[in-house]
Formats: sequence, structure tokens, C-alpha cells
Amino acid sequence: MIQVINEGTRTMIKKIKLLFFIIPVLSLFATASLAEHLEQVSSACALTTLDGKPAHDLQELKGKVVYMDFWASWCPPCVQSFPFLNQLDHELKDKGLHVIGINLDEKIADAEDFLAKNPVDFSIVADPSKQCAKGLEVMAMPTSYLIDRKGNIRHIHQGFRPDESEKLRALITQLVMEPEK
Repeated sequence: MIQVINEGTRTMIKKIKLLFFIIPVLSLFATASLAEHLEQVSSACALTTLDGKPAHDLQELKGKVVYMDFWASWCPPCVQSFPFLNQLDHELKDKGLHVIGINLDEKIADAEDFLAKNPVDFSIVADPSKQCAKGLEVMAMPTSYLIDRKGNIRHIHQGFRPDESEKLRALITQLVMEPEK
């Protein structure tokens, strides 16, 4: 099992559990389970398409490896990360990876302008109420959550540094290759 060793990540996972009124029994471990909480997360996260229609229900994604990437148009590292996310989507989509870019711009027009300059093939949604970002305590842009097929958060990554992309790709590939149970 891949473990997150960053102390800040442990704290964030502990707060996620408290957010969902779960006794943090597993807070000493570096992974946390969202499997039991997907329904609550889905209801708290009113994700929409950029034109305002309801989007992803996290329950629908159970059984897939999910890479959730919170981004904004004003974020230079987000510009750098999009080609990497496009590559991941192209290479691993057929193996069960679902990449979701969750936009946090105040104005959807800013996101649309950004996407016109930085086209993507992966799913793009908006978090207009910012409830997902608040619930997951997104503190930096971009912030990504790698979730396994069972709904467990296996890795949280803040920022984007091209020199770390191969390590991240290896982690994602390993999760995608884990047998479905």
C-alpha cells in the first residue's frame, strides 16, 4: 500500500474525517477512506458543468481511480499541470483512471478563457459554492487528490512541479494497475 508521509497531509485527512462526523480512529495511518463517505461528499460537493448543469456524483466514480485536480485560471502552476493531466488521461483512461479538473474561479468566463488557451480532454467541472474545496481544505493551487477504486484517498499533492511529474505518474500507474476487488 502507498502511504502518504507528509504530516500536513495526515492533519488534513483527520479533518476530513471530522467533517463527516467520523471518529478519527484511523488518524494515525497515512491513508483515509472515503468509501463510506462518497454519498456525503457528493451531496456536499455540488459540482456543475461550466454551463451550470449538475455534474459528477462521486458515487458514480466508485470502481475507478480518480485524480481530482482543483485549479483556477490565475494559477501559473495549473497551466503547467494541464499537459501532464492530458497525458495521464490519454494513457490511463482505458485502464480505469478518471481525471477531473475542478475549477474554483469566481467567474466561469475566466475558466472558459483559460480552457480556450489550454484545451483539455479530461472532465472539467466547477465548484461554484466552493464547498468541495472548503471541505477538503484546499490551500494551494493546484491541489490534487488521488483516490483509489475503493474510494480511499491515497495521495494529496499541492502545487505542480514538472520535476515531480514522473514520480506522480508512477504512483498513479501503480494504483491503476492494482487488481479490482
